[in-house]
Amino acid sequence: MRLAFRYLLITILCVVFGAVYEAFSHGVYAFGMVYAFAIPLLGGVLPTLLLTRHGRALPSDTAVQLWHFGISALTVGSLFSGALEIYGTTSRLTAVYWLAGGVCLLLSLLTIVFIPIRCEETDTIVAANELTV
Repeated sequence: MRLAFRYLLITILCVVFGAVYEAFSHGVYAFGMVYAFAIPLLGGVLPTLLLTRHGRALPSDTAVQLWHFGISALTVGSLFSGALEIYGTTSRLTAVYWLAGGVCLLLSLLTIVFIPIRCEETDTIVAANELTV
């Protein structure tokens, strides 16, 4: 639940940052800035709440850290490309954020599926796709 609260806080900060930034943008709006809050909301709050609601534990630390980095890269990339769009310019380098975020999310999902996790109760190793509720 604490992790969901952190992602919710990041979501709120993105909403506030986008609103303040666009208040000073002289009526110019950018989708990257307006919808940057959706990335931590859909990629952080909702999955965490679903896992907690169904009583499942978080995956391995590696998978969680890769997921955090992926969500962070996508959020920063959205804010940065929105800021550039508001200023009336573009850059090919913003694609690096989307690429890095996507790769980290994909690696996180692959880690969840293929790397076994250790059960603390029985001290045995089971594959992540063999866990049942």
